[in-house]
Amino acid sequence: MKACLNGSRGRADHPAVPVTPAELAAAAAGSVAAGAEAVHLHPRDHSGAESLAAAHIGPAVRAVRERCPGIPVGVSTGLWITGGDPGARQAAVDSWARLPPAERPDFASVNVSEPGFAAVVESLLAAGIAVEAGVWSVADAEALAASGLAGHCARLLVEIINAPATDAENAATAVLTRLDDLRVPGPRLLHGEGPATWPLVALAGRLGLPTRIGLEDTLTDPAGRPAADNAALIHAARALWSQPDQAPR
Repeated sequence: MKACLNGSRGRADHPAVPVTPAELAAAAAGSVAAGAEAVHLHPRDHSGAESLAAAHIGPAVRAVRERCPGIPVGVSTGLWITGGDPGARQAAVDSWARLPPAERPDFASVNVSEPGFAAVVESLLAAGIAVEAGVWSVADAEALAASGLAGHCARLLVEIINAPATDAENAATAVLTRLDDLRVPGPRLLHGEGPATWPLVALAGRLGLPTRIGLEDTLTDPAGRPAADNAALIHAARALWSQPDQAPR
């Protein structure tokens, strides 16, 4: 199970959302103690805005590594972080190769649907950073298969975004089935965001697939109550994953 600590959220969304490197490290340590086996985070600049700059990626990754030795640390390459500018994103990701090993991410997610996907994948691989391909739809599954890059990805993140809870399982099943039909290689990690979060933790448990959880994806527990922090979400997700028939209906 992977902890997704913050995403684009800030403390206005939830007081436990970590922003600074020290806060990310503390949240990561709590999540690992609760059972997380990897950590995904969105580093910030000095104003608190998401950043892909090496000057912000490096300190965040280092801080988490120092608190959580041996735990893989990953980051996003979401195109929105550079205001939708593929060139600016590419330049930022290219600069990660110059980070010292202690500050270089172990892995990074790249969304198949975003312009510049192939170039970002190639840059990450050249820097020795593993790639997670974000597959949000059947169309993404088909595009990934056509790209020929799936075999170079450490994981395929089947991510169901903006789906109501009642449609989440059907949407996820359609993507997983299409990946299988196209014989797209690579391990799958299944998760949702917002209302789709908890139904897909349960589905991942039934299918025996890895999943992720954290304040990036949801602010509430399976019963819809406000979550205390990332560690509490990890605890709840591990319980639901192991007993998926207990998911709220």
